[in-house]
Amino acid sequence: MGMADVDSLRAKYATSQELMDLLRYTAEALSIEFTRWDEQYVSGPSLYFLVVADIDFGAYTDPLGENKWPVDRCRVVSEPPEAFVGAARDVAFSRDGAVIITADGTIQEQMVRVRGLGVDERDSSDDLGSADWMGTKHLSALEASTRDQVLWAVTLSEENGRVTTFLDGSYRDYERDELGGRWRPG
Repeated sequence: MGMADVDSLRAKYATSQELMDLLRYTAEALSIEFTRWDEQYVSGPSLYFLVVADIDFGAYTDPLGENKWPVDRCRVVSEPPEAFVGAARDVAFSRDGAVIITADGTIQEQMVRVRGLGVDERDSSDDLGSADWMGTKHLSALEASTRDQVLWAVTLSEENGRVTTFLDGSYRDYERDELGGRWRPG
């Protein structure tokens, strides 16, 4: 896939608000429904969604062992959304790694580790502006979002329920008490 093709896909799907909303709202719902955030030695749900423009993501990812998305229960994010939320809930508590989703909403079975940018891939002028609270998963998502093939990423922190969206090397985070906006339960 040529650079013009990737740019065209990025422009087309970067504005796919429905897919982005489904991923973010799923992460928010799991954060809100988990009630044990303040308990010591308890980890909450953890997710890392990576939305890619092209199915050829092997150049920057490695399979993460037996960590797999349950495609037999949910293969496409939006069909039906309840199946996606249920599968995401199970994955958030029992598996590790990034869930790869293609721009059309198709979920890849194998979860992955995303490799950092190589020296030849980095722009020396790029300062990603990471925050002190970012752990490995968040830093990976931030850096991955700078790749031409990656449209955006969404994470849910197992430490405090923070939901973060990443696009083109920038991020927007929502602490747990900010989630859901006007729809958040009282």
